[in-house]
Amino acid sequence: MKALQFHTPGEPPSVRTVPDPEPGPGQVLLKVDAAGVCHSDEVIMNSPVERLWFPLPLTLGHEGVGTVAACGQGVTGVGVGEKVAVYGAWGCGVCRACALGRENYCPHTERLGILSPGLGAPGTIAEYMLVDDVRHLVPLDGLDPVSAVPLTDAGLTPYHAVKRVLPRLVPGSTAVVIGVGGLGHLGVQLLRALSPTTVVALDVTEEKLDLARACDAHHALLSDGQAARTLRELTGGLGAEVVLDFVASDVTLKSAARMVAKEGEISVVGLGGGGLGMAAGRVPYGVTSTVPYWGTRPELTEVLALSRSGALEVRTETYSLDEAPLAYERLHAGKITGRAVVLPHA
Repeated sequence: MKALQFHTPGEPPSVRTVPDPEPGPGQVLLKVDAAGVCHSDEVIMNSPVERLWFPLPLTLGHEGVGTVAACGQGVTGVGVGEKVAVYGAWGCGVCRACALGRENYCPHTERLGILSPGLGAPGTIAEYMLVDDVRHLVPLDGLDPVSAVPLTDAGLTPYHAVKRVLPRLVPGSTAVVIGVGGLGHLGVQLLRALSPTTVVALDVTEEKLDLARACDAHHALLSDGQAARTLRELTGGLGAEVVLDFVASDVTLKSAARMVAKEGEISVVGLGGGGLGMAAGRVPYGVTSTVPYWGTRPELTEVLALSRSGALEVRTETYSLDEAPLAYERLHAGKITGRAVVLPHA
């Protein structure tokens, strides 16, 4: 079969022919209908080889939906032909966190060598993929694969981050979204769907700000040296109760610190590698900072249900498997609006 593989640090991925996978006991083989392209893949591909925690080459992709093609011995709960979404944050399955569906916070993955698809295990940007356990599959129940696949990360990650701060988002509050990309444009919609807060979106291009407005942000501001001052003016000098930074560079985190209100919260969602100085004089008093990771298994079912209700509109661009390297080129150049989706069998 064909698969998009990362083979050399610092080099672009390429489409290669690899052996067809076969499901072992407890595993499920999926024919991949759609796979998402994410900035975190770029972070991995640009990491020094000594920092990689898995062997190369690696089939990329941690967002996936597909059709069950075969089931290994002992698999129950799904059947051949069913359409499913893949929950990608794989844990041990038996610890307290995993028992609660919080496999994204499983404390045993490193010790046990558990790797998630596209983040160490063979990923979703391929014609077929193996899923290690049926618990990592969620029925699509009629959702379109192209619009559903980004929800497994680009929807799930902001949903998880937003749920954590909902108690702060009372009427009269303000929430800031920094970065209106694949995750951020869904973050804006989730804030509007789940809370009465005033949503302020920031980005560096008018095109992204137009996307924010299309997603019903109350305000869309250029992320420049005046953004924090403007935000303070919009909030009567108080600042935002919540700042969700989907970029997390030094520059954006500095802006977040200037925009957050006293006793507010900064949620560092992005992988930009920036640092946030949590010290007196660097952030207002009482501010907390969290670094949420992905989302839980129950939350994936909730995100898919929100999509079925019509509350979310995912902006996508589609590519064939042979065009997948181009999708990463466009992503790197900042030319993707919303989420790039690869269709392996197009």
